[in-house]
Amino acid sequence: MNEAVQPDIIVIGAGVVGLSAALALQGRGRRVAVVDREGPAAGASAGNAGAFAFTDILPLASPGLMRKAPRWLLDPLGPLSVPPAYALRIAPWMLRVARACSPGRVEAATAAQTALMDLSKAELEPFLEATGTLSMLRREGNLEVFESEEEWRASLPGWDARERHGIEFRHMSAAEMAEVQPGLAKRFVRGTFTPGWFSISDPKLYVLALAERFRENGGTIETADVRALLPDAAGVTLDTGDGPRRAADVVVAAGAFSHRIAATVGERVPLETERGYNTTLPGDAFDLRTQVTFGGHGFVVTRLSTGIRVGGAVELGGLRLKPNFKRSDAMLAKAKSFLPGLKTDGGRQWMGFRPSLPDSLPAIGFSRGSRRIVHAFGHGHLGLTQSAGTARIVADLLTGRAPPVDLAPFSPQRFA
Repeated sequence: MNEAVQPDIIVIGAGVVGLSAALALQGRGRRVAVVDREGPAAGASAGNAGAFAFTDILPLASPGLMRKAPRWLLDPLGPLSVPPAYALRIAPWMLRVARACSPGRVEAATAAQTALMDLSKAELEPFLEATGTLSMLRREGNLEVFESEEEWRASLPGWDARERHGIEFRHMSAAEMAEVQPGLAKRFVRGTFTPGWFSISDPKLYVLALAERFRENGGTIETADVRALLPDAAGVTLDTGDGPRRAADVVVAAGAFSHRIAATVGERVPLETERGYNTTLPGDAFDLRTQVTFGGHGFVVTRLSTGIRVGGAVELGGLRLKPNFKRSDAMLAKAKSFLPGLKTDGGRQWMGFRPSLPDSLPAIGFSRGSRRIVHAFGHGHLGLTQSAGTARIVADLLTGRAPPVDLAPFSPQRFA
């Protein structure tokens, strides 16, 4: 980027949140550039389950998590694990999670999450229409399955909370589940179907399509590693490994690496990484008609245009530890026992970093160091889901409009 074509705004991050924000800002008439350390769809945007999980209003940090966590943590390949090499480092973050599990904080986080979900759902289809990606949207629902009446009844308070917020669902018997999704193992005796569950045909192809539309609109995407932000009264300089970049305003949407960049302007955001694993099987691996969530085991099986994806779970292991693909193997073995007809040959394994904050809410808002810097990161496993809503908020903040939701619960400074 040279001085002659200096952009109005630089977005740091070419994942789904960063590119969605960049396109929303283009729609407001701004000249936008994107900088990413690897390029479009290189991180969690490439390998997620492809769901717009608007019904996931309950924070991961909840009393239910605290009840399950001790049992899960004893299983190194279970739904939630902390590698021993990372346990001491993540202990302060886990303490913050425990504090966020109090009933009052859960209620407040649920209300904030619902507001962002409602906005994101309202913004989604207009955004897809504007970017030429509406044909990639699917409406196939989600079926969460339970192995006992006891497990199903334990989930009911969460469904009651969703009902209070107007989310449609249907509880089902085993026979009713078989009509929605044939081929489930007999061990699953109850289920809950959410018909309003949206998904994208393939998350990586979707983000690459956003990148292409952004370029068609005159935007540029550059590969560079942003080391620091240097704001002044007239704008922000980006310190990279191969020379400075400059714009009037900057958006930090760099996923799991965002807190490092934010720290250079005095921000202290306790971001950690939910390392997610999956295996993508060939498209004929199973006759999958809806996404199936195995909540008691922390993973989903979902149908993409590029195959059947088996993935999920949470490994709190930071950015540096090597992937443990035994976790992918364990999920695939479980999926085979849960869906006996599943063909498990020919799969492709993947691991990615989900940027997560202790209260399960993202950081969206102006930086402590400068009103020329907007943070938009920490969405956990809801980056795709909340991308259109986050893009709307970022565009409002940088064009002088009042955002449509209260941003106090999402303040990047709330942990200070």
